[in-house]
Amino acid sequence: MNCRALLAALALALATAPARGQDDDPLAARARGRADAPITIYEMSDFQCPYCRAFTLATFPELERDYIRTGKVRLVYVNLPLARVHPNATAAAEAALCAARQRRFWPLHDLLFRHQPDWAELAAPQPYFLALGDSAGLDHRAFAACLATRATAAEVAADAERAARAGARSTPTFYIEGGLLEGAAPASVFRAVLDSIYRSKTAGRATRPR
Repeated sequence: MNCRALLAALALALATAPARGQDDDPLAARARGRADAPITIYEMSDFQCPYCRAFTLATFPELERDYIRTGKVRLVYVNLPLARVHPNATAAAEAALCAARQRRFWPLHDLLFRHQPDWAELAAPQPYFLALGDSAGLDHRAFAACLATRATAAEVAADAERAARAGARSTPTFYIEGGLLEGAAPASVFRAVLDSIYRSKTAGRATRPR
């Protein structure tokens, strides 16, 4: 199977995954933007990756302002913890998906990246994650139980397998409408790609003068 077919399979697998208590959109808890946006980005990322942190803190706010909030782009977060080099990445991904079960994925996502230097080298990061969960507004007891039982471990593993099959070998890697963009590229690179795709996908939609 070629890379394009694998990437299509990734999108299909995510889109048809069990909702696990979500309303009728299994991606809603870890997606930003309108479900009917003309462009979808799958961000394959690792919470302990410094380059992923750089993208989140420096580039993503600009993309969110100009593309996601304007209805042009939807971004879906896909876990790809590189456990061999980032020993706490899998635990962080599991914590994030525990937060997703309470519809608080993005608040914890932001805190995990913002405080990455504080938990990345901890021998046991779960107590720190619990504290971040409190800051993110999570139900403490439910979040603690989810972490203790590793209730989301299978979901994280499935994410990582799909991302690997799609050809992602490093983080962050972005699947954008049939192509891969690797690394924490500056906003200007994303703009060039997104603007080109958007023009192509929306050509002819403009209302003609009567």
